[in-house]
Amino acid sequence: MSDVLTAEQRHRCMTRIRGKDTDPERQVRSMIHTMGFRYRLHVSGLPGKPDIVLPRLRKVVLVHGCFWHMHRCKFGRVQPATNANFWKVKREGNRRRDATVLRALQNAGWDVLTVWECELRDSDLLSDKIKRFLAKEKQK
Repeated sequence: MSDVLTAEQRHRCMTRIRGKDTDPERQVRSMIHTMGFRYRLHVSGLPGKPDIVLPRLRKVVLVHGCFWHMHRCKFGRVQPATNANFWKVKREGNRRRDATVLRALQNAGWDVLTVWECELRDSDLLSDKIKRFLAKEKQK
């Protein structure tokens, strides 16, 4: 099976994909800001430069794209037909790095919430999840 896009079209699409300031990340930041919380972005002194850091609460919010981080939802289970081995290695590497970063953050005393892109489809449910996470006392 070949790609439905030309090589130039595929290149143009792929170069527009960003690792920071994605739409899902901006939506989550907006929710947190609306709740009255202030945060820092992509703190370089922390493992993995987390998307959203609430230093006073010692909490971190990671916003993951379902495809890129291999979520269990239907969007994360998609297997690209073109260049399949490359994508398998790339996505599995992302997943391994996510686990390493999560452990490092937790070992450093941070509470971590991972928000998946698919969760943005129900903003009320996600907002409640974020409120509960930010309101709960830090686990010792």
